Amino acid sequence: MRGFVLLPFIVTMGLKVVAQSNSSGLFFNQSSPGNKAILFAPGIVSDELSNRDMAISPAYDELLYTVQYRGGMFSTILHAEKKNGKWSKPAVANFSGMYNDLEPAFSPDGTKLYFASNRPLPGTNTKDYNLWVLAKENGKWSNPVPLPEPVNSTADEFYPSITKSGNIYFTRVMKDKGEDIVYCKWNNNVFEPAISLPDVINTNGDEFNAFVDPDEQFVIYTGYKRKDALGTGDLYISKKNEQGEWTASVNLGTAINGAGLTYCPYISPDKKYFFFSSSRNSIIKTPFEKQQTLTELKQLINQPLNGWDNIYWIDASQFFK
Repeated sequence: MRGFVLLPFIVTMGLKVVAQSNSSGLFFNQSSPGNKAILFAPGIVSDELSNRDMAISPAYDELLYTVQYRGGMFSTILHAEKKNGKWSKPAVANFSGMYNDLEPAFSPDGTKLYFASNRPLPGTNTKDYNLWVLAKENGKWSNPVPLPEPVNSTADEFYPSITKSGNIYFTRVMKDKGEDIVYCKWNNNVFEPAISLPDVINTNGDEFNAFVDPDEQFVIYTGYKRKDALGTGDLYISKKNEQGEWTASVNLGTAINGAGLTYCPYISPDKKYFFFSSSRNSIIKTPFEKQQTLTELKQLINQPLNGWDNIYWIDASQFFK
């Protein structure tokens, strides 16, 4: 779940960022990134607010992400849709906007959408975070329903990642240990009890926000305050060997990680693009070279690189050679 930040109250100034064109027409006509991470859809997705998470439908016609305010005062899932070759402007998803919702994730076949929320479970006043799911019926998303036990528990669950086998990986807040990455195996149409991933991934510290390859051949996740970290939290990758065992985690290095927290990894369905969230590259540095006017301060605040979280993307192929 990590990555909640304290946001100031800000007023949109209408700053315009012109998106570059791409013949593929994917992702708001953004130019494809190279081997250096760049802002994703500046002024459209990455704006003056705190933006995080990413989910793209396998058909590349829906895109969801999360906008947050004041360290979790609210988290709302936004949705954009591509029709007749044109993307709609991001808007609050029709199932979000009342409770703290975040971290959407599609099933590999695109028929289900999962997310984390603190909305009360049916018939209860429970306010912990649980995982919820919607199914697509006749081209429309159904009402969300909570996943059953043993996926949901009395602890907080976050950041679902669903595989082709039906297994679900997610973050759970563990008693006396912090956050771990766990999974529930899908077997005979039911979920088995949650199992923590091995010590090559989970440690005595916090591990969270894991993207798991739909074929379960690699996992990318955030390790918090590790000795080899470049920031407060870095993204790591663990791959499976020929015996099907998870291998030692490797820091993804300066191409991905930097100052502060790097989190919310996501690989596009075609494995071409690597998305992540970060507060890096703020252009606000004090002391200023000259005295700022109120107008100038507002212009600094109301643009993507104001120090709050943005979504970045980079060519993914370099990480899977």
